[in-house]
Order: sequence, then C-alpha cells, then structure tokens
Amino acid sequence: MKMTVIGCGYLGATHAACMAELGHEVLGMDVDIDKVHTLNTGKAPFFERDLDGLLAKHTASGRLKFTASYQEAADFADLHFMGVGTPQQPGTDAYDLSHLFDAVTKLAPGLNRPAVIAVKSTVPVGTAPRVAELLHGIAPAGSLVEVAWNPEFLRESFAIEDTLRPDRLVLGFQTEHSWAEALLRQAFGKIIESGTPTIVTDWATAELAKGAANSFLAAKISFINAMAEVCEKSGANVAELADILGHDIRIGRRGMRPGLGFGGGCLPKDLRGFITRADELDAGDAVGILREAGTVNTRRRQRVVDLAREELGTDLRGKRITVWGAAFKPETDDIRDSPALAVAQTLHHLGAIITVTDPKALDNARKLHPELDYVEDPIAAVEDCDLLIHLTEWPQFTRIDPECLATRARAPKVIDARGTLNADQWRHAGWMVRVLGRR
Repeated sequence: MKMTVIGCGYLGATHAACMAELGHEVLGMDVDIDKVHTLNTGKAPFFERDLDGLLAKHTASGRLKFTASYQEAADFADLHFMGVGTPQQPGTDAYDLSHLFDAVTKLAPGLNRPAVIAVKSTVPVGTAPRVAELLHGIAPAGSLVEVAWNPEFLRESFAIEDTLRPDRLVLGFQTEHSWAEALLRQAFGKIIESGTPTIVTDWATAELAKGAANSFLAAKISFINAMAEVCEKSGANVAELADILGHDIRIGRRGMRPGLGFGGGCLPKDLRGFITRADELDAGDAVGILREAGTVNTRRRQRVVDLAREELGTDLRGKRITVWGAAFKPETDDIRDSPALAVAQTLHHLGAIITVTDPKALDNARKLHPELDYVEDPIAAVEDCDLLIHLTEWPQFTRIDPECLATRARAPKVIDARGTLNADQWRHAGWMVRVLGRR
C-alpha cells in the first residue's frame, strides 16, 4: 500500500519507519525542513532505540521518504495517518489542538478523491466530529474523505516493538463496516494476522482509549508510591510489598515499581488533559482519584529534596550535589517533565551546585537548563560531591563499582530515588545509603 504520515516527531517518524518495515510505501510529511532533511538521511532527530537502523534501511530501499509538502502528501496516497503533536495549552491543563487542526486545514485542499484520515494523536474526547466537519468543508472530495481514529500506545524506548507487535489495535469509526475500516485492516494486515487483538469501535471510545490507559497507569504508579510513603514511616519494605501485591493476577506486577514517579511527554500531560476534559463534561467528580495520583507523583519529587536537606542540612547553599540522570526514563533522550531535572532544578534554586550526568540526554538538558553543570562521565561527575542522587535508572549507573567512587566524593552519601542500586554493596563500600520508599 501507499500511505503518508503527517507529523514526523517521535510518534510519526516511528510509525512511518514501521509501516515501511511492514512492506508499505510511506511518505512522511513535516513542516520542519531540517527535520525532513535529517530523516531523509536515515537518522532520527531524537534518540529511540533501533529507530535509526530502521530509518536507514527503508530510506535506502526507497520504501520511505520524507517531504515538507502537503500537496505532495495528498497526491501520494489515499490513506493519511495524523501524528502531529497535541501538547498542553500554555496556562491550562487542556490539550492544544492547534497543530492538529492546522495540519488538517493544509492537507484538505489537496484531497480531491476518496481518502481516509486516520488520527493517531492523543486528543480530548469529542475531537473527531470537529476534524470531520473541518475536512468535509475544505476538501474537494467533501464527505468522501472519511475520518478514523487509531490511538497509539507507544512506550518510549520500546516504540518499534509496540508498533510492530502491539498488545492491541484500536480502530474507531463513525459508522460500521466503512471503507475506512477496510483500508486500515489492509494497512495493518500483518499485525492483525499475527493474532493481535483488534477492537473496532466508535469515535468517542477510540478517542478515550489512550487518555484512559495513561490515567490508569498513572494511578497505578502513584498507588505504589503512596504505599512507599507509608513504608518509610512504618519501616516496611515497599519493593517487597509491591512484589506481594503483584502476584495477585487482578493487580499485576508490571508498571507498579516504587520510586520517583512518572514523567515524560505523555503520561503527565494525558492525565491532566483527561481530568480537564472530564471537568468540561461535568464528570469531574468521577476522576478524583486521578487528581490525587498527580498530587502523589509531584510529592515524590519533593521527598527527594527533603531527603537531601536531611543529609546536608536545611541550608544547601554551596553544597555540591551530583545527579545521575536527566532523561525522564532510561533509553531515551527525552527530558519533557523529567522528574530528575525537576529535582535538580529545585536543589539549584535552594543554592546547591548541581552537576548532572546522563548517557543520552545531556544536550537536551543543557538547552533547557544552562544554569546547571554537566559532565558526561558519571564517575568523574562524583568528584568532590557532598551528595550523590540517583534519579534515572540507566543500567550503566547500576554497573558502576561504588568502591571506586567513595574516595572521589567529599562525603560518600547517596540517595537512590529509583531503588535500583544494590544498597548492601554500596554500604559495604562505605556509603551512607538512603532509598526512596524505605526507612
């Protein structure tokens, strides 16, 4: 098949490369000329595991190319995936849909024959009819342009796997058995034939799917972190408690790891956006548990700051603190709503001298927080520090021998906010160890 992907950021570039991997001819379209040039060289303008290899493979094969022309995209295919960003509106918790509507408005004039617009962007429920109305009013083909909703459920650092081998496929349509459904079933044929559960539903349910899924995950993470607060006070072991709970098949162990909490460009934004839309629908009382999930998540960051002050004193001015981690999670360079950088920035405002290290995210962190110090080598970053704080659980950090660090630090003290360092090994090496969620 021929298809386009409109918007080639994290979601769109990954989807385009994976559709080419499935055997389709794919044209990615983005208004950023520099991004288009980079993608056409077979490289992504961000880090995602294995994505560069897939881009290089299919730009070389000719199955995948990128353009900045809406008209070229409209002429190329009859199936158009929309992967443009829907960030949080400045000053509110609602989604900013301007990029989505702008893309639809600019693509529509070139749609002079039957086509399908399959939206993957995360939006508030009720957006699909607005997109359809806009398309039908501008596109020469009018109502022959169908709108479908195909939410994505990608995890950063696992995006290729989640696209090619998803745990479910959701397709939302206005009417049953439409041409759009047949076209999307053809596009995802290999995925469907592999046995992937495929749920065909209405627009509204498909629109709710991503926000509801992320809200549930946020609540699950915040639940175990709330238990971590109780464990700190009672002397219980939250990691063992999570394991005990996880053996209950109704609860499950995945996604319930105690620590610093969630961040990134999706989970916090989708949680806030979901709550805001519920308020708009006069269903705000139904999402009270989600409001508390957000509160617990923010409180975990402050708890790390509190632990630092317990160890160094309330006056942090001039104290040298080394932070292991800048990305919001390992195996990515994404620093959007990074808990690690939030903690680092708070400690900086309190007067501490902060040195940050991260395997992939230092360039992005420097741009956003130039006032912090950055060192690429995590061992060198510990030199003369009064406190080391482990904030992003990169496997590289867990493999470092704490004995070689003890003599570098001014004071061998470490706060493990992710609970992945071997606390006994670090204590044996002479470190004072505090683990978030444990007494």
